[in-house]
Amino acid sequence: MKHFVVEIEYIIEIEEIANIRPMHRKFLDTGYEKGIILMSGPQSSGNGGIIIARANSKEELMKFLDNDPYQINQAANYKYIEFDPRNHQQILSDWID
Repeated sequence: MKHFVVEIEYIIEIEEIANIRPMHRKFLDTGYEKGIILMSGPQSSGNGGIIIARANSKEELMKFLDNDPYQINQAANYKYIEFDPRNHQQILSDWID
């Protein structure tokens, strides 16, 4: 499994983001159910969000996130950063190993 930090950057007005956000969060719930997403949340700046995820490949993760309402509504840009988790809290062992 490959691990990713996905940085979401809003490209439309925050009022429009607020209208899409409930659909976005409902979509993310499917990622939690499938074991793709470990955690997610808004950036403190209010300019976007972060997703910590895993998938067999970057392409597989991108295909999943193509269905995110933020992407469907062209509301945000996504940056995918692959990383190798070398150290982690014991509680994450099942998710990482």
